[in-house]
Amino acid sequence: MKKFTILGCGSSLGVPRIDGYFGKCDPNTKRNIRTRCCAHIKFNNLSFLIDTSPDLRFQLLNNKIKNIDYIFYTHAHADQTHGINDIRAFFIKNRKKIQVYADKITRKHLLSTFGYCFTSKPEYPATLKINLLKKKHFFYSKKQKISIEPIMTEHGSIKTASYLINKNIFYGSDVSKIYNKDLNKLKNLKYFIIDCLREEYHPSHYNLENVLNIIKVIKPKKTILTNLMSSLDYNYLKKKLPKNITPAYDGINFSI
Repeated sequence: MKKFTILGCGSSLGVPRIDGYFGKCDPNTKRNIRTRCCAHIKFNNLSFLIDTSPDLRFQLLNNKIKNIDYIFYTHAHADQTHGINDIRAFFIKNRKKIQVYADKITRKHLLSTFGYCFTSKPEYPATLKINLLKKKHFFYSKKQKISIEPIMTEHGSIKTASYLINKNIFYGSDVSKIYNKDLNKLKNLKYFIIDCLREEYHPSHYNLENVLNIIKVIKPKKTILTNLMSSLDYNYLKKKLPKNITPAYDGINFSI
């Protein structure tokens, strides 16, 4: 089985927020209930995570994901990293460290904030092994290859690692700018999964207008909007957008 799943598609506070606020999202629409951004790739017997959201435990249980081999991080913000401790269950299960990949800034943050995950103590063994991102990563299963290529993008004042998978799937959950030099790589993608926080301008995220403009340039076959704030109702977006552009919902998946 080869499958890409969006485990969570909500912005940093989720929908609803912890105080119950749904904003413009209809609380009776199940697809408006959004956990924080996180994604999973199943490639034969290999299991990859992109980020470890604070909702990770629920996300993995809900999607019946029972093993993780590799984790790729986009950046160091809390909504992408604070589920990291839950990964310990897979170390207990397999007695094997899970391989983690991150850029230099995210690596430094993970080691300083969650050092106990990476460095053994007498009472707790290390459960994860940190690795720096390379220009491109290749993994093999059943004589088949999957490629994961970091594409550095802007997220306001910081850089994030978005990911190009098998040259035809782009995942960018926190993006305010894709550099012109990378646009050729992203033309005619099968799936373009992209940050779309809200309709209004935001300094650290694409808004709907930004997304529609870049779609005109790269012309993906299918676009899935993620990192959706409480101001973007699922049914509102479905009615407003053409059929090849769809809002994500938690658990949406497709074959790769």
